[in-house]
Amino acid sequence: MSVVIARAPSAVFQRAGAGAWRVVVATFVTLGLAYGFWYAYSVFLVAFLREFGWSRSVVAGAFSLLVVMHGVSGPPLGWLVERFGARAVIATGGALLTGSLLLGAHIDAVWQLYVVIGVLAALGVSAAGWVPSVVLIRAWFPTHVGTALGIASAGIGVGIFALVPITQLLIDAVGWRWALRVLAAMVAVWVIPATLLLVRNAGHAGAPVARPALAATSSRPHWAVRTVLRSWRFWMTGAVFFAGSVATQMLLVHQVAYLVDHGASALVGATLVGVVGIASIVGKTGWGTLSDRVGREPTYTLAFACVALSVLFLALAGAHPHSPLPYAYAILIGVGYAVTAPLTPAIASDLFGGPRFPRIFGLLHFMNSLGGAAGPWIAGWLFDRTGSYALALPIAAGTALLAPALLWVVAPRRPNPAPRA
Repeated sequence: MSVVIARAPSAVFQRAGAGAWRVVVATFVTLGLAYGFWYAYSVFLVAFLREFGWSRSVVAGAFSLLVVMHGVSGPPLGWLVERFGARAVIATGGALLTGSLLLGAHIDAVWQLYVVIGVLAALGVSAAGWVPSVVLIRAWFPTHVGTALGIASAGIGVGIFALVPITQLLIDAVGWRWALRVLAAMVAVWVIPATLLLVRNAGHAGAPVARPALAATSSRPHWAVRTVLRSWRFWMTGAVFFAGSVATQMLLVHQVAYLVDHGASALVGATLVGVVGIASIVGKTGWGTLSDRVGREPTYTLAFACVALSVLFLALAGAHPHSPLPYAYAILIGVGYAVTAPLTPAIASDLFGGPRFPRIFGLLHFMNSLGGAAGPWIAGWLFDRTGSYALALPIAAGTALLAPALLWVVAPRRPNPAPRA
C-alpha cells in the first residue's frame, strides 16, 4: 500500500503538466498560512483568557462566529469564483486577512474580538482558503480530486505544525498583539504575490479544462442549486459534514485549554498542536489517495474511528498530562481529522459535480461550518456551567461515530444521475 500511495501523486502531476505544480505549491502554502492562523486560535484563546478574564464561552464564541462567517461566505464565494476566477478571489482574501490581523493587534473589548476575528478575519480566511482552492484544484485535476486535494491540503498540516508553536513562542516572548502582527506580515509576503505570479485559473495558461469544454457540459443534465435543494442526498451530505465538523473542531479548539487545565504548560499544549499538524500531513495525503482507490465510505469511516479513539486518549491524558498519552491523542486526532480536507470536496464532487459545483460546494461548506461553529461553542458553554469538559468529550465521540454512519446512507459510490436544471 505504501508503494501505491507514494507513486500515485507523481503520476497524477505528470499527467496534469508543469502548471499543476505551480498551482499546488501556491495553494499548499496559502492554505497553510490561512488555516495556520485558524488553528492558532487555540493558543490565542488561552492568552485572551489570561489577559482579559473573559468567560470561556465568550472567547470560544468568537471562534464560532469565525467558523459561521467562514461558512456563510461559501455560497457567494462560489459565485465570485465562477464570475472572476479563483485567482482574484484568493488574492483579495490574502489582503483582507492581512488587514484583519493587523487590526486584531489592537483588540481591547469583546465586540472588537467578534468583529475583527469573528467577521473580518473569517472573510479573509474564507476568500483565501477552502472554497476557491477546492474549485481551482478540482479544475486542474478532474479525475484525481481526492489525491490532488490531499496533497494541496497537506499545507494546512504544515501550517498547524509550524505556526501554532511559533505563535505560542511569540506570545511568550513579545505578547499576543505582536504575534498577530507577525502572522499578518507572513500572509502579506506570500499570499498576494504568490497567487498573482503562480496561480492560473482553469482554461488559462495550459490548464487542462478549457472554457469551451465547460460550456459544452452546461448543456447536459447537471445539478443546479434549485435542483440540489430538492435532493435528500444533498441534505444528508450536509448532515455528514455537520456532525464530523462538530467532533473535530470541538477537540481542536479546546485541546490546549483542556491540557492546560490538567497541568500541562501552554507551550506543551502548543507543541502537541504541532504534532497534530505533522500527523495531519500524513493523513491528508494518505486519505485522499486511498479514497480514490478504495472508495470514500471506508476511508472516511477508518479516519473517524481514529477521531473517536482520540477522545478516549484525551480523557486519559487529562489524568496523566506528563505521560505519552497526550502525544497519542495528538497523533490520532491529527490523522483522523485530516480526512475532512480531501474527502469533503471529493464526496461533494462525486455526488453533485458539474458546472455549478462551486455554488453547490459553497452551500455544503456552509453546513460544514455550522458544525464547526457549534462544536467549540457547545464545549465552552458546558465548561462554563459545569467547570469541566466531562460532558463535551462524549458529544465529540458520539458525533465522530455518527458522521461515517450517515455517509454510508448517502453512498457517494452510487450517485444519482443529475436531473435537468
